[in-house]
Amino acid sequence: MKQCASLILAAGKGTRMKSDLAKVLHPLDGRAMIHWVLDSAETAELSPNILVIGHQAEQVQQELSDRKVLFAFQLEQFGTGHAVIMAREEIEKLEGDLLVLSGDVPLIRPETLRGLLALHREREAAATVLSAVLEDPTGYGRVLRNEEGDLEAIREHRDASEAERKVTEINSGIYVFRIPDLLEALELLSDDNDQGEYYLTDTLEILKGLGRRVAALICPDAGEIGGINDVLQLTDAEKVLAERRG
Repeated sequence: MKQCASLILAAGKGTRMKSDLAKVLHPLDGRAMIHWVLDSAETAELSPNILVIGHQAEQVQQELSDRKVLFAFQLEQFGTGHAVIMAREEIEKLEGDLLVLSGDVPLIRPETLRGLLALHREREAAATVLSAVLEDPTGYGRVLRNEEGDLEAIREHRDASEAERKVTEINSGIYVFRIPDLLEALELLSDDNDQGEYYLTDTLEILKGLGRRVAALICPDAGEIGGINDVLQLTDAEKVLAERRG
């Protein structure tokens, strides 16, 4: 079985939480949020698990001191692509595939991650995106597919045409990459955009431009891919976890 590692992006401040505490340290059902993401990665047999940290890095390291995890540091945040670039030294040591997760998406299930990896390998893709179907996709990047059912593009809401905005399949921000393809795409990644940031989604377009296949899998439960951005969403996530326990 080929290796699949995880890279968990967890460097952000979480300004909308109205607290100075690093977002991934906010308690969710009695534990720091980051533990739930790590649990899913470990249960899905992803290894090693690399955490990109920045805001309150020492506190995050301390919280995870009894867990088997590697760290990379993104002390200044210039986008999701930049976060992955900051972990390049660790990624270059690996073979096989890399599954990129968000530290503020704690409801993702290990079986969903296994399914994503299985499709990625079945399609022999350079990268595979986890998507979801939403009744109201306003504000989300739309997943546009080609005739083969693979990903053609991810179109941000603000850039989408009227027809593209009717697409209800959205990007979750969770991906799996073949490591050599990811490293090649990172070399070509640019911050030439309105925000002056490096976007991980741009690597998909780069890979498409190189003639590589990019696949997409719809998450069976859109609730799994919801990010925690404020206290209300944290409360909602606690209710979901309580329901799962039955």
